[in-house]
Amino acid sequence: MTFRLVYRFGCLLLGRLRLLARSSAAKDAEILVLRHQLAVLQRGSPKPAFTRGDRAVLAALLRLLSKRHHSSLKLLATPRTVLRWHARPVAKKWTYPHRGPGRPAKPEALRALVLRLACENDGWGYRRIHGELLNPGWKIAASTV
Repeated sequence: MTFRLVYRFGCLLLGRLRLLARSSAAKDAEILVLRHQLAVLQRGSPKPAFTRGDRAVLAALLRLLSKRHHSSLKLLATPRTVLRWHARPVAKKWTYPHRGPGRPAKPEALRALVLRLACENDGWGYRRIHGELLNPGWKIAASTV
């Protein structure tokens, strides 16, 4: 029993000495992080929901703290989550828009020309129509016809 009391007192003393070694800016940043988390929790929702502003403030404040202090803080969001918050806007900015599936559509004028050639010339198959379209310079595959 006495040993446990001495051990806890020693741990408390070492924790206080560790706090003295930190700069006041780090302590202030830690206090701001904890206050912001408290404000998020006091909104009353059963699961704490971070808005964009909350994420930005928390991410900015956590950047002021060293990585060693992240592990000692009790955060609502894990450090991996905060890194994901940083990475998501960067990924949105630097990704290219995706095209839809399939080949690009052929011009409507070409489609109308293929249908007109097929209607006017009943004996022509798709190979012959394809050959006739190559003469004026249309680039189209025979399977497209």
